[in-house]
Amino acid sequence: MATNTLLTNDIILKEAMMHLDNNLVVSKLVNRDFQSEFGGAQKAGATIRLARPIYGVVRSGPSMSAQDITEGREAFTVATQIGADLEFTSVDLTLSVDKFSERILKPQMQAIAQNLDAAVYTELANKTYNWVGTPGQTINSYTDFALAPQRLDEMAVPGKRVAVLSPADHWGMAGSLTNIFSAGANGAGGDALSRGKLSTIGNVDIYMSQNVTNHTNGTWSSASVTIASASTMSVTYLTAKDTWTQDIILTGLTASTGTVAVGDVFTIANVYAVNPQGVVQSYLREFTVRTGGTASSAGVLTVTVSPPLITAAPYATVSAAAASAAAVTLKGSASTSYPQSLVFNPNACTLAVVPMIKPQGAAWCETRSYNGLNLRLIQGYDMANDKPQWRFDLLYGVNAFQPWLSTRVSGTA
Repeated sequence: MATNTLLTNDIILKEAMMHLDNNLVVSKLVNRDFQSEFGGAQKAGATIRLARPIYGVVRSGPSMSAQDITEGREAFTVATQIGADLEFTSVDLTLSVDKFSERILKPQMQAIAQNLDAAVYTELANKTYNWVGTPGQTINSYTDFALAPQRLDEMAVPGKRVAVLSPADHWGMAGSLTNIFSAGANGAGGDALSRGKLSTIGNVDIYMSQNVTNHTNGTWSSASVTIASASTMSVTYLTAKDTWTQDIILTGLTASTGTVAVGDVFTIANVYAVNPQGVVQSYLREFTVRTGGTASSAGVLTVTVSPPLITAAPYATVSAAAASAAAVTLKGSASTSYPQSLVFNPNACTLAVVPMIKPQGAAWCETRSYNGLNLRLIQGYDMANDKPQWRFDLLYGVNAFQPWLSTRVSGTA
């Protein structure tokens, strides 16, 4: 007769970590380089500073003109703790490892993985200000999809690129590229990342994920929204380098009820995009809302947007400062929800999942690191009801601190 392997805490933690790793997609596609800078076990609130890249300046002529090197540095904080809390009867622990892992552990780790992936994706989508295509239109051709890598080329985005498509965009595109997707898919086996990879097209690795978020625009209004005369029309690199944002004042919103939501994207009349090489583009610069709100009784609202309106080289983002009363045009329609498929360089966003401290007084506590993940397990016991208890904890931080390396993508009408 076969005997069961004793379900020790070490085995439970190992099995939990494997399920967690196997169910991640988006979290494996972003930068993880800064995780090691947090060092040992952490409490929530640990912070490091992320340096923004320096742009070079070319001299003309023989006379030396040294560039003033001033790095932008954005705070990156590990502050989000998620987990799963389990309580079993002693009978549950008589199950085989396979049955216990599949029936009890797997659903919990799937939930944590979905939560982490969604958080990473929402952070990147909300901070991405480039948006190609027409909101609400499904990607159903290579021509639609190609708008995204084209935009990254125009923005001088280097190196590797990945795409994460919503299920609707994936299946819409697959209909016109059946042979490519069939050849590129990895089948049903392997982890979620392997199952999610569809193909490589135009040097872009394409994945599908159900964690692609939908963004719902604020209510705005049917009236004309413009830049208020009291608004700051542009800023300097030195004032915006650490946040990559600035405040502007909108007017013309519906009085007292008009809302602008975090993640809304809009353009400003006659304010064109400029890439890191200083080349003015043929399309208006898109801005994403980082801090929104509700309009005053006068229909006025101060919002924080990214990128900042910088007109001076070498860090120019726009061709010109916004003019007073310049028209503001929302991307998409007010109060409407749109899927946020993305194409991005992994360095657009960074994720750190760090080891947690072992609290004093815990009867049994252990942490495990695997493939860039760190999970803590603490065991307790409800003696009155003969129920062993476990809590799994994961501590992370995520920051899309280089959003210019990403673009949202929709289909075309």
